[in-house]
Amino acid sequence: MGNDLVLLVQKAANMLKITSKKIILCTFCIGSFLISCKNESTQVVPKNEKAHSNNTSQSTSKEVSKLPYFNSPDFAPIWLPNTKQLQKLHKIPDFVFTNQLNQKISNTTLEGKIYIANFFFTTCPNVCLQLTKSMHALQEMFAKDDAIRLISHTVMPSVDTVEVLREYGERQNVDPKKWSLVTGEKEKIYTLAREAYFADDLYKQTNDKNRFVHTENLMLIDKNGHIRGVYNGTLAEEVKRIQRHIQLLKKE
Repeated sequence: MGNDLVLLVQKAANMLKITSKKIILCTFCIGSFLISCKNESTQVVPKNEKAHSNNTSQSTSKEVSKLPYFNSPDFAPIWLPNTKQLQKLHKIPDFVFTNQLNQKISNTTLEGKIYIANFFFTTCPNVCLQLTKSMHALQEMFAKDDAIRLISHTVMPSVDTVEVLREYGERQNVDPKKWSLVTGEKEKIYTLAREAYFADDLYKQTNDKNRFVHTENLMLIDKNGHIRGVYNGTLAEEVKRIQRHIQLLKKE
């Protein structure tokens, strides 16, 4: 094929009166292009593993039979850990907040449940409304499934009181039995967001505790408190992926 390629280029060069130097350059460029295409087309993707193109959604973008674990702020997936590794993996630590019905919600409340978590504030005019829409869609998908819960943490607790959260929940058709809107001490909420859910994308680089936490991520947590998926909550296709991934977790 290489000889044919050279002959083809030389013939074209004679017709166009191209110099010998240009023939060599042209041949090199075409050959490099073909090699590049071949390499790209034969690139191997490990079974059940393919990184999502959106760097804020680090869970897999193809259908899988098992979900990875996420153990660090860079959301590098850990696939099929053994028993010893599993014992050392990151878990959501203990927490206690207050929901829109003035009830205490804690990790004990969610023990044994698969749940989706996010961070928002009620006066957010754009991204948070999209997140709430996605969470509401999940609420409807799993309305009759007692194994699934949702929890949204306000990042503006000074504004989002229990009463404000209750009114917001009523406007957004939130079912408090399924979906908790929680408030509490700002420091505790922010610590949980950054150190438990890794929700503040820039905190690792800046280490700025005064920085406002605002993230479009939805986090999928398994019944043992491990992070199993991180998704862009503003995208409808991500909601469908969460639905599929929850079904996988229920089989574990």
